[in-house]
This record gives sequence, structure tokens and C-alpha cells, in this order.
Amino acid sequence: MKRNTLLNALLATIVGLGLTTTVKAQEVKVGSIKVENAYTRATVPGQMVAGGFMKIENKGVADQLISASSPVSGEVQLHEMAMDGNVMKMRQVKDIPVPAGGAVELKPGGLHLMFMNIKAPLAAGETVPVKLKFAKAGEVEVKMPVNAMGAGAGHGGASKH
Repeated sequence: MKRNTLLNALLATIVGLGLTTTVKAQEVKVGSIKVENAYTRATVPGQMVAGGFMKIENKGVADQLISASSPVSGEVQLHEMAMDGNVMKMRQVKDIPVPAGGAVELKPGGLHLMFMNIKAPLAAGETVPVKLKFAKAGEVEVKMPVNAMGAGAGHGGASKH
């Protein structure tokens, strides 16, 4: 696959280009952590990466998301996108802090999961099992809906991200 094609597919996955129907996201809890509005987006054949997004609320003491895994990809990394001057840069982070009594949003253009080496295209309407591991709360599995390319969060409408 040409580099530009891969880059365009990655950008379409991360940023989103339009609005289409979405699948309802589930809500799961582990300890004082609640995960909601989790979703990923459909991929095209040959696309090896995809972003994962969600809101993580914490009703307890400060915690950290320390890892994620899924059978649909060779690896799931914790990532951050940030502006460095006029350049958007993406980098892997060792953990994602979840503040005590607060929340963190994994969203396009910010913190997110990055599915690496996807084994087969992710199709709209499917769900992807993702295991999240928190330093204090432990592990929880999220069934992440796969929304059509360009679709926002899995709450039946446009994403406000």
C-alpha cells in the first residue's frame, strides 16, 4: 500500500470526515471506574491501524489506564495527539491518568487507543472486544461498536468532539 494511501486512511480513522449511522455503545464498570460511549471506526482493506475512543469516569481515587488489548489487532497502544507548533504529532504514552472524582475522554485529536496491525478489516455494525487494564480498578472488557467511517461516538448522533 502506498504511504499516502495509508496516511489518508489513518487520518480518516482518527479525525472523521462526515456523519453516518452509529451503533449504540455499551457502558461497563470495574471498581470505581465507568467506561461509556466506547467506539472505533470501520477500516478499509489493507488499513493496519484504527483509533479507539471512549469516556472514562472515576468515582474513586486517582487511577491510570495502563494497557489495552484486543484479539482484532496485534497490539493496542495508548496514544496522544498534540500540536507541536503547526504540526499534529502522535505518540505512544505509558499510561492515561484518570483523575479522582473526574473523567478523561479518549477522542479524535487527543488521547486515544491505537489498534496496531489489524488482522482483518473492521466492518461497520460489528463489535470489537477490548480489554482495558487499570492500575487500581483492575481489568474490564468493553464491547466496542464499529461505526461507519466518519461516524462519531456511538450515541446515535453526531460527535461533538
